[in-house]
Amino acid sequence: MPLSLDRLAATAKAQLRRPHVDLPLLLALMLVGCIGLVTLYSAGDKDASIVLNQGARFLMGGMALVVMSRIPPSSLRNWTPWFYAVGVVLLVLVELVGEGRGSNRWLDLKIVRFQPSELLKLATPMMVAWYLHARTLPPDWRDLFVVAAIIGIPAGLIAEQPDLGTSLLVAASGAFALFLSGLSWWRIGSLLGLAGAAAPVAWHFLHEYQRNRVRMFMDPESDPLGNGWHIIQSEIAVGAGGIFGKGWHQGSQSRLEFLPEHTTDFVFSVFSEEFGLIGVLLLISLYVFIIGRSLWIAANARDTYSRLLAGAIGMSFFVYVMVNGGMITGLLPVVGVPLPLVSYGGTSAVSLLTGFGVLMSIHAHRKLVR
Repeated sequence: MPLSLDRLAATAKAQLRRPHVDLPLLLALMLVGCIGLVTLYSAGDKDASIVLNQGARFLMGGMALVVMSRIPPSSLRNWTPWFYAVGVVLLVLVELVGEGRGSNRWLDLKIVRFQPSELLKLATPMMVAWYLHARTLPPDWRDLFVVAAIIGIPAGLIAEQPDLGTSLLVAASGAFALFLSGLSWWRIGSLLGLAGAAAPVAWHFLHEYQRNRVRMFMDPESDPLGNGWHIIQSEIAVGAGGIFGKGWHQGSQSRLEFLPEHTTDFVFSVFSEEFGLIGVLLLISLYVFIIGRSLWIAANARDTYSRLLAGAIGMSFFVYVMVNGGMITGLLPVVGVPLPLVSYGGTSAVSLLTGFGVLMSIHAHRKLVR
């Protein structure tokens, strides 16, 4: 008996000393964060307050990452319905008492002001993974309808704010978890066909400014001094960077205020102009490593919930990068999607790092089982 107790105590101590963070993934995230702070300092015309505020948010996100990395996936699975329910309730509160610039997206709790829709980027794939975990895969049509409701409720509430970009990202995060469940290609094709058929109907429910964004994507030169200004100036900034860039804090588009939202949605344009193609390739390489590492963790997860959730987090991160990159180069409509860990924004950074904490928990506890 004493021997078994000693062995149990030794095992507990070993687990407490054991690092629960994935060091390669953490290092890549830290490098992207540092690039973001350097870029923000330049884009904000060397305003130290922007860097300090973003650094404080990174610190909060890092603390959340460490905490989440130490929570077993089984516990996360048990808490998932409550986390999802709280997120939906917060979205309803946004509809009632929310605030924002031209839309209701924020909740002001006096102590902190945050955007609840960011929480649903993580809560939605968690809920989809939770629902599919105990069911036979691939899912049948009944399960598909339930998953559609799980995704559609938060996505619809966010679209009503209105925040179409975040709504589509939340829907995509849940759809990725469904895709990884082994859904047959003919069913995927059927769902995509239904979505395509619904597009003309959805067009009539869009706000006029959202329709203008789609029109400007097709032909920004039709209104170069109005709705097409964002895309045109962003393309100029990206092209002006050339191969080696103009140099840090030497970009003209942001310093002369030609480029709007140059610390948030269009910060990638600032980075491209100042650091050129070489800098862009370096940043993209870091993003590719983060995405690849996330999918590797998903492939080695120990259960269905962990596998679906980890894969959804990694693929969602890919979409954030792809959409922002396509937006600033004119390949996609402007939908207000920030560049992960580079664009200025508190709730987005904290929610992203929290999601990577979940990934690290999945990876660490896989090792313990093996």
